[in-house]
Amino acid sequence: MTNNTKRIGITTRIVNAQGYEEKRDALSQDWVKFLEIENIIPILIPNNLSNIPVFLEEVNLDGIILSGGDNIGDDKDRDNTEKQIIEFGISKKMPIFGVCRGMQVLNKFFKGKITNDKNDQHVGKSHQIFISDKKVSDFLTQNKMIVNSFHQNIISVENVGESLIAFAIDKKDNTVEGFTHKELPITGVMWHPERDQNTILLKKFLINKMLE
Repeated sequence: MTNNTKRIGITTRIVNAQGYEEKRDALSQDWVKFLEIENIIPILIPNNLSNIPVFLEEVNLDGIILSGGDNIGDDKDRDNTEKQIIEFGISKKMPIFGVCRGMQVLNKFFKGKITNDKNDQHVGKSHQIFISDKKVSDFLTQNKMIVNSFHQNIISVENVGESLIAFAIDKKDNTVEGFTHKELPITGVMWHPERDQNTILLKKFLINKMLE
């Protein structure tokens, strides 16, 4: 561990263990490789803690990642855990980075809406997005990029939550692929940066607090 090491809490999905009558928390190993690139220690957050705020306080986090996988409403334990995590992060003005489901959770938390894309055009299909915020495009040195896509739920421009500002748009269907909060260090993206091992947005957000 070095002086530059960051401790990042990351949420886990709930799975049913094959051959066992028990639920388990799980996380793709892509995340561990992804975070180690930036000298980040991942702290996995369980979904059945009796006191989530105390746990988060004790592990002394520098930021939080709301990971992907599953839909909101699939398991109330995860839904409740992530709601409390967001509340804790906001109270501490802690960076929160939502990925796919994580972005959807953030949008719902800030009273936005999520709809289902019945055309499946975002399922397993990489596509181009346009960066509409100049601060982000300047940092990325480009105003468009190709991202992966593994989601059927979408957020349209008119359904973005309160105080959230879209910075990435898929112009084919006018859906939001990335947003930030106008005051808090909160960012969400609909693609999975951990699957491409592309740390540029993560590094800027978690280490330098994106758009600051």
